[in-house]
Amino acid sequence: MKAGVAASVSHRRTALLALLALAALVLSVLAMHSASPEAAPSTAASAFKSDDVMFAPQMIPHHEQAVEMSDDLLTKDGVDQDVVDLATQIKAAQAPEIETMQGWLSDWDATEDGMAGMDHGTGDMMSDDDMMELQDASGADAGALYLTQMIMHHEGAIAMARAELNDGENADALALAEAIVSSQTGEIAVMNDLLAAR
Repeated sequence: MKAGVAASVSHRRTALLALLALAALVLSVLAMHSASPEAAPSTAASAFKSDDVMFAPQMIPHHEQAVEMSDDLLTKDGVDQDVVDLATQIKAAQAPEIETMQGWLSDWDATEDGMAGMDHGTGDMMSDDDMMELQDASGADAGALYLTQMIMHHEGAIAMARAELNDGENADALALAEAIVSSQTGEIAVMNDLLAAR
């Protein structure tokens, strides 16, 4: 029995390390796209269309909420270390992506609320009640709730990213959408494993 538990923990840690490596790769790609003026011109300000402009204002608040959820969890004691590591990874990946997308909107002369009033769905955003429930939870219960909520949250981000991949044109936005699908699909698998091991 102990050997099985040890193997499960080892598998989860290996998966987390792989996701951390993927997150580092995504961050390096984003860094290259925001490199010095001497670097090759970014496509962010060139070819884009309304689907690209819609993608960023949808994804920015979605990412901001994921960072907020992670911040809430990271203030708590008694949370499983694997969940803490995952929340740290999610925050580290999504915060710079927010800045990247805000830069695109500036390049495109668009605003984060420029698509307000158009019905693009909620993207599985957490409600105020959901956020309050996470804030009020403690210890292991908070960890399990975070995983459950973040799986739904990631599913919404993946759906938005796939819509961008289907309909978008801007190369930088398409690259980020592809990275979101890849990294967050992997994180969902890890979160499901963590929940199953409880």
